[in-house]
Amino acid sequence: MSDRSPVSRRGLLVGGGLAAAAAGAGVGVAGVNVVGARGDASAPPPLVDFYGPTQAGIATGMQAHAVFNAYDLLPETDAEAARRLLTLITDDSARLTRAEPALNDQEPYLATVAARLTVTVGFGPPWFDKLGMSVKRPAGLTELPSYKIDRLQPAFSGGDLILQLCADDLLVLSHAARQLTKTVRGFARLRWSQHGFSRAAGGHVPHGKDRTSAPRNLMGQIDGTVNPVAGTPDFVAVVWSTEPGWFAGGTTMVLRRIRMELDRWDELDAIGKELAVGRRLETGAPLTGTLETDAADFGATDSSGIPVIPNFAHIARAAPREETDRFLRRPFNYDDSSSTVPTDAGLLFCTFQASIQKQFMPVQQRLAELDNLNDWTVPIGSAVCALPPGCAPGGFVGEGLFS
Repeated sequence: MSDRSPVSRRGLLVGGGLAAAAAGAGVGVAGVNVVGARGDASAPPPLVDFYGPTQAGIATGMQAHAVFNAYDLLPETDAEAARRLLTLITDDSARLTRAEPALNDQEPYLATVAARLTVTVGFGPPWFDKLGMSVKRPAGLTELPSYKIDRLQPAFSGGDLILQLCADDLLVLSHAARQLTKTVRGFARLRWSQHGFSRAAGGHVPHGKDRTSAPRNLMGQIDGTVNPVAGTPDFVAVVWSTEPGWFAGGTTMVLRRIRMELDRWDELDAIGKELAVGRRLETGAPLTGTLETDAADFGATDSSGIPVIPNFAHIARAAPREETDRFLRRPFNYDDSSSTVPTDAGLLFCTFQASIQKQFMPVQQRLAELDNLNDWTVPIGSAVCALPPGCAPGGFVGEGLFS
């Protein structure tokens, strides 16, 4: 089915044909039986439910691949058009995450596996202003100030609508991202797209010398040791917003593209690298401990009275000063190096927190003022967005904005 058919896809979703379309969804597109195409029903591929009180892709365990797409609304896209857009995104995402093709999917065979695909929808600050919804902009959504370490490029920054897609299979992810971009095309244009990766299944060693479950970045560091644990009251307090009204149960996202000067980093010996970070590279343990999970002792000194963990080591500057000074880290590596740009590699540093101003900005300010790692890293992209709460079947992400 395409938008050129007598009954358009958009008409089905935003008009009275939605129920009829859903009734025929089990047949699949172009005669493909989606359920049968998945293979043995006793061993279904891993699925992450799109529907729920909170959006997937936040508390979800890290997937192997990610793509972040940012879009700018077209001038003619008003609030009613935005409502239709979110209805379409929700329908596409719900189908793709349960290993079914979208309604107008022209490659349905690529949608028969989900590989823990998640789609997370976010609204940048301009979204609210352009749609006449400034009064509904969450208090926790704050634009970041200009930091002296920033070398931001428009090609990696800003955006009205931001989609985070994650999956364990790159083909699944690429197909889903392309499908959603086609859906968005009538309402917004693609501003930028950033691709990241973490460790795939089979690429992680949970025992032996490497005892951590947190991912490593391209500098060899373990990233995410002090994260709140999903399913705990601590996670709820750090991540989910308690603002009254439509945003309750939502969160905010910060995405910072941090280029790493890996060639110069390689010039350091292991001791120099560990002093810059404040942790042992092999185990992730703080220099004052033996296990990754040991609390760092920032007051410990050696026999000469010199701090074991330097005052300007990365973990010393990033350590919380207040109880609210925390957030969830969900970073992905990127490597876009090529013959023309040989050293474009680093980290897509993605965080989730109830309030950017109260939780993320104090930490980022300390890092910008003085962090030993600033000699080998430079932020070249930055974007923020509000992620609304999830939705139930029959609803759509962000529906509270329109009530």
